[in-house]
Amino acid sequence: MTISNHTVGTFHYTLTDNFGNILDTSSGRDALSYIHGIGNLIPGMEEGLEGKSAGEKFTVKISPEKGYGAKEPGLIRQVSRTQFEEQDLQVGMRFRTPAGISTITLIENDTVTLDANHPLAGVELNFDVEITDVRAATKEELAHGHVHGPGGHRH
Repeated sequence: MTISNHTVGTFHYTLTDNFGNILDTSSGRDALSYIHGIGNLIPGMEEGLEGKSAGEKFTVKISPEKGYGAKEPGLIRQVSRTQFEEQDLQVGMRFRTPAGISTITLIENDTVTLDANHPLAGVELNFDVEITDVRAATKEELAHGHVHGPGGHRH
């Protein structure tokens, strides 16, 4: 069986940027399972997994447009440090803002730069993938929109 619409694909992955930095991995964890064709993964990953079978190992290179999108300059803004109750601000801290979840990317004197882009926006993604299983999704999984684990799933 190959990965196609309404199949459950299960795979291990390692995600790196173009410099070889590991951004995420399933190593040491359970493989990731998803229902293909219903939007559970970024578009470029679904395209890269389409037609693959259990046991296949391959690399998928995903452009920002098929990943988390291009970085939008309008989602980056500077605010006064006085707008934060938190006194010990640090680069990398995340806050809920009217634009969404924003990350502090720069602190200069009394000015804090916030970026509401997804952390991987504008980044080309490189996935090393190993497919471990492919099966038909159950009617219940399709109705719920997600994979159920061994022994069923209770809501």
